[in-house]
This record gives sequence, C-alpha cells and structure tokens, in this order.
Amino acid sequence: MGESDGIWAWTRFNQLFNYLPLAALIEKKIICMHGGIGRSIHSVEQIEKLERPITMDAGSIILMDLLWSDPTENDSIEGLRPNARGPGLVTFGPDRVTDFCKKNKLQLIIRAHECVMDGFERFAQGQLITLFSATNYCGTANNAGAILVVGRGLVVVPKLIHPLPPPPSVTRDVSRTCR
Repeated sequence: MGESDGIWAWTRFNQLFNYLPLAALIEKKIICMHGGIGRSIHSVEQIEKLERPITMDAGSIILMDLLWSDPTENDSIEGLRPNARGPGLVTFGPDRVTDFCKKNKLQLIIRAHECVMDGFERFAQGQLITLFSATNYCGTANNAGAILVVGRGLVVVPKLIHPLPPPPSVTRDVSRTCR
C-alpha cells in the first residue's frame, strides 16, 4: 500500500467516525459516554436524536458537552462551572448527575476522558464513574488503568490494570507522543 492509499484509508476511517454511536445504553439503566452531560444534555433522547453523519454544527453544544464536559472536582461543588480545558466548556456537579439519572431512570453514568490515578473514580455518590484504561498515561502519569465488568443485576465491578515498570535500559522521549 502506497502513501496515497494510506491517506485514502485514513480519510475514510475518519469519515466513518461521523456515523458511530456517541453513547451506549446497557439494559436502559447505564449510559456510557466519552465526556459528560454538561449543561445541555437532559435526556437520553437528545443524544439518540443527533443526526448522522455527525457534524459540529448539527447540535454543537450537545456534542461539545457529550465529548468534552467533566464532573466538578468533588461532590461538594454543584451546578455548572467554566472548565479550565477551554472556552465554552463546562464542568457539572453531582446535582446535574442526580437529576439526569432520575429523569432518565438510570442508575449509572460511565464516562472516560480524564486520567484518574486508580483507573476509575466514583462521583456523585457513585452515580457516575470516570473510567480510564490506559496505564502510565503518556509514559509519565504512573496511573493504573481499569475496566468495568457489568454482571448480573447490573452490578459493576472494577478490575485494575497496574502499570509495568519500564525496563532499566529503556528511556523514551514521551514529549513526542503526548500533548
């Protein structure tokens, strides 16, 4: 495969992303997403109604929240706050999580998007879990990764993946792999 074939394949795969789901429901009780519910997402139906192919103009606030919003730093910070990640981005408090879960008859939101030291972190009295599966993020974080096993009765059990120590003879320039 030559360079032009590689560029063609890369372009097609990136176009495919515009057709993929932005969230997943497990037994209509657990919703999985990348970022969070932010300021604009109040129902699962809002996410389901996003038309394909996805474009940033076709509901950009909903997409921005779904992809880039984060929970506040802890359960005591409620409401919406500006997010240090960038202009127009928000953090959402445990009150938003509780309201969203109650309105949508959900028991849990699982989201990713942030490196957490133990691979997973609970928020909003356990109604939201941040899940991060990459160990030793960017070669510098020394964090564990995790997966969640959803069992019978929708019992969620985290399984930790601990980072391996680097071999003594290996040094890496991680500045090129992380931004």
